[in-house]
Amino acid sequence: MKLIVKVFPEITIKSRPVRMRFIRQLAKNIRTVLRDLDPAVVVNGVWDNLELETRVSEPKALKEMTERLSCMPGIAHFLQVDEYPLGDFDDIVAKCKQHFGDALAGKIFSVRCKRAGKHEFSSMDVEKYVGSQLRRQCGAAGISLKEPEIEVRIEIRDKRLFVIHSQHNSIGGYPLGALEQTLVLMSGGFDSTVAAYQIMRRGLMSHFCFFNLGGRAHELGVMEVAHFIWKKYGSSQRVLFVSVPFEEVLGEILGKVDNSHMGVVLKRMMLRAASRIADRLDIEALVTGEAISQVSSQTLPNLSVIDCVTDKLVLRPLIASHKQDIIDLANEIGTADFAKHMPEYCGVISVNPKTHAKRPRVEYEEQQFDMAVLERALENAKLVPIDRVIDELGQDLQIEEVSEALAGQIVIDIRHPDAAEDDPLGLAGIEVQTMPFYALNARFKELDPTRQYLLYCDKGVMSRLHAHHLLSEGHANVRVYRPS
Repeated sequence: MKLIVKVFPEITIKSRPVRMRFIRQLAKNIRTVLRDLDPAVVVNGVWDNLELETRVSEPKALKEMTERLSCMPGIAHFLQVDEYPLGDFDDIVAKCKQHFGDALAGKIFSVRCKRAGKHEFSSMDVEKYVGSQLRRQCGAAGISLKEPEIEVRIEIRDKRLFVIHSQHNSIGGYPLGALEQTLVLMSGGFDSTVAAYQIMRRGLMSHFCFFNLGGRAHELGVMEVAHFIWKKYGSSQRVLFVSVPFEEVLGEILGKVDNSHMGVVLKRMMLRAASRIADRLDIEALVTGEAISQVSSQTLPNLSVIDCVTDKLVLRPLIASHKQDIIDLANEIGTADFAKHMPEYCGVISVNPKTHAKRPRVEYEEQQFDMAVLERALENAKLVPIDRVIDELGQDLQIEEVSEALAGQIVIDIRHPDAAEDDPLGLAGIEVQTMPFYALNARFKELDPTRQYLLYCDKGVMSRLHAHHLLSEGHANVRVYRPS
């Protein structure tokens, strides 16, 4: 199979050295993301597109390849094509008839031609000749440029002809690895996940930083959604997941800081900690999911007071976004279900939070805060490569596993809905329920406590993690199903 990958249009207007650097990076990213599907995949580039050749023909692998390219920063869209040496106009007609002839009978169609290189004819010349011949030879009902039922699309590049079968859109932006790195402050909700996506889509390689305010379930949920975003949109690069234990910091704020200033002080502590971590990683910019006045700590005066604790550039890609627009985009990119089921945690609850905090007053309140608490949190921060975060979490958990489900037991398939749909788990005589891992924590309490439940996933890692958490929550009727 051959694909023509069209790069993000903004790349093509860069200077030649920058453009070539971006295209080389994109080609490298494509090879990295597809190498497990086809280690021999070939990617070659020119100034405005890349040509990809693969020997993969199995439909499931081709579908997976298409899905990965559809989520890759730097790609505007890509075309599935057949390539031929360029012949005369009659030869072009023959090639188009070969691919579209049967479909054109009785249909209204158009011919679209794009051309690059030096030729004695124009794109319009090709369209007129090929269109008239196909209409006559294939029994088409007519030609319409405005509302065709079928489009016959071809590209001519120098001495080559490409007949286009399908087009798949991607997310645009710049290739990851071509620009700088950032550290995204990740809570796992709608805002931070969409902000992470927006910044990655723009080509900025993003590490994830989570401040744990007192819940294992919350930490696990954020790890899962961070891994999902990275796997879907950023797996061409290796990045880190940083988890900072902030329970003691929160306790210090609750005990020492005036109630109305707690939210602003907490955000300042998070920026201080994130800046220190960014220094360790040689990162110059932080990313948050804040939007103007969405909550009390996000007014302009409060954001100004929060930002003054760091010399880092603080990027807020959602700063002027409406909440519903953020939710809509979360649904589009696949993070909404994670956000909806993100476990609650005990945060800072102010009775009358300040919306116009004054810097001198905030600094006075922080004088009561023991900064040694923040230092301990940073010392205990965990930095794990995002591609290993789920596996490492599940390594030391001693959970009972069974290789066979018994009558009366219920197997819960906790895989992502896409995986469960593509490869359904069928067990003769055994009840199987699908409950995605991100919904398990919230919905498990609704199940019959007198039944025995076996959690299932592909590798057994996610099932062990969630079984461990449910057991720690007092649900003794949980085990892991690992078929032999």
